Amino acid sequence: MTQQTVDPVRQEEFAGRMVQVLDDACLGYLCSIGHRTRLFDVMARLPASTSGQIAGAAGLDERYVREWLGGVTVGGIVVYEPEDRTYRLPAEHAASLCRAAGPDNLASFLQNLALIGLVEDEVAAAFRDGGGVPYSSYPKFQELQAEETARVYDAALVNTIVPLVAGLPERLGTGGGLDVLDIGTGQGHAVNLLARAFPASRFLGVDLSEGGIAAARAEAAALGLRNVRFDRADAASVTGPYDLVTAFDVIHDLARPAEALAAVAGALRDDGVFLMGDIAASSLLEENLDHPLGPALYTFSVFYCMTVSLGEGGAGLGTVWGRQTALRMLEEAGFGEVAVREVEGDILNVYYVARKGS
Repeated sequence: MTQQTVDPVRQEEFAGRMVQVLDDACLGYLCSIGHRTRLFDVMARLPASTSGQIAGAAGLDERYVREWLGGVTVGGIVVYEPEDRTYRLPAEHAASLCRAAGPDNLASFLQNLALIGLVEDEVAAAFRDGGGVPYSSYPKFQELQAEETARVYDAALVNTIVPLVAGLPERLGTGGGLDVLDIGTGQGHAVNLLARAFPASRFLGVDLSEGGIAAARAEAAALGLRNVRFDRADAASVTGPYDLVTAFDVIHDLARPAEALAAVAGALRDDGVFLMGDIAASSLLEENLDHPLGPALYTFSVFYCMTVSLGEGGAGLGTVWGRQTALRMLEEAGFGEVAVREVEGDILNVYYVARKGS
């Protein structure tokens, strides 16, 4: 066996890279706490303030806030003035950390770090034994997913994503409207947004999660919506007919994605449309090397998307199933016409507009 020669410069560079990984991973947890406790939102409204003033404004314990401030200061997120011991969140940083940033709020996304940490032992066991981690091991998934999608869809669903299908807003909003099905609806926020925006159309959201369906129904009732309902059902067993079927970040998670796509095709009217939002990535690893969210996507796949599907004896497509695989599976399901649309500034998702036919 040939012994590799170690380049001491490259070794030192990589060691530095690993130190940065450790620091950034820990900083991610601090940012998650900053989001959950609304510290970032509070600091964005305050002038340079002491830890006591920040804690008082946020209604939090000063000792914890002070230690947290130390971490986000050395991490380059907060600016500290030692003369008067004050802390300030620059507006340029707040634009990526606060609820007011909407889809640009990355601190919200970092809450997922704690979620995947809960299942590390189970995932490690699956590496040895095969299989996967059951959905029941993720008690906060519905809640976090609902928050994540709400940030995006509140800002873009009605006015940006729906118009990706030419003429769709007009068809939804005029005359007798359309019959619409959303599969893997989660807590139903996207469907409720559409139902409120297009009262002439009729909407149904389906999901296997009883908790998700209950939350969706509660939100619909609170909004006074009469043109929407939610049922517990498997995406692979849906039947029609529908004018529009939607699936937002769902297909790659399913145990039976091919069967679900075939069921969607069968549930559409001949002139119907399938609008599928899914991860913006390639099916080829070499084409994802420069993806700005590449490590995050593969991590979430290992710790959730792939393993939950495998845990159900499913296909285990994974988060990064990619555009090539998506197009192939849509064609195999019976969609003869597929267009891929992008939303400017959205690095996470692309949207497939699919129609049946040859």
